[in-house]
Order: sequence, then C-alpha cells, then structure tokens
Amino acid sequence: MTVLLREAIGDRLRHARTNQRRTLREVSRTARVSLGYLSEVERGRKEASSELLAAICDALELPLSELLHHVASDIGAVQQTPDTVPDTVPDGRSERGKLEGGRVLPSTLSDDLSDLRLQPMLTHRLTSKIGETPKAVVAA
Repeated sequence: MTVLLREAIGDRLRHARTNQRRTLREVSRTARVSLGYLSEVERGRKEASSELLAAICDALELPLSELLHHVASDIGAVQQTPDTVPDTVPDGRSERGKLEGGRVLPSTLSDDLSDLRLQPMLTHRLTSKIGETPKAVVAA
C-alpha cells in the first residue's frame, strides 16, 4: 500500500487540532492560513510547504519535529501491514495484498481515539488489548 506523505501529515494535523478541541477557523487565523487551504491540507489534498507546516504547527503548539516523527511512525506502521495480513479469511478467500482504500490510521496515537475517522482498509478485527500499542489500526 502506498501512503502519501500529504495524507499522513494531514491526518496528524487534524488529530492534533481535534484533540485540542479547536476549530479549523481558529487554527487558520492563528497560523495566518486560509481556512479552505488548511482544510485541504488536513484532508491530504494539498501538499503544504515547510513554511506553512511550521506556521500550522506553531498555531497548534506542536513542535514540527514531533509531527514529523509521528508521521514517519505512521507510515512505517502502514508499510508493515501487508506482512501481518493472513493469507486467507474465514471463508477461504485469499486476502494477502488486498489493502483497499482508506486513510492512514496511526498506530501511535494517544489513548483518546474518539476523534479518529475509521475508514475501511481491511475486514479483519482489531485484536489488541488496552495498554498495548497496536501494530496497525484497522476498521472492524
């Protein structure tokens, strides 16, 4: 599965903003970025420049290095996912390599996952226990 950097960055920025219970409008004003452009960045539709990322991170009081560290971890977790997919599902159909659609769902998020939008990636259930860091977060 190919992960686009702009989608991984957008997911992390949106997660940081929603965890702070801040609106797009508030962050866009603080960062001096248009609301529409910030929305496009968060949705992974626009590639943000380094200056723009720095301004958004400053507005979120999120160090740029921390954002990039988490994005790298997210991409690494998604790239490892095909190796953890079983060859078959219960009805015997082959599922290896059939990662379809969906967005980056970080495996190293905080304990509060309430604001994540789970989108279909796999049909397998999540089997981690509370307190463990899952290798990949997938839709049930």
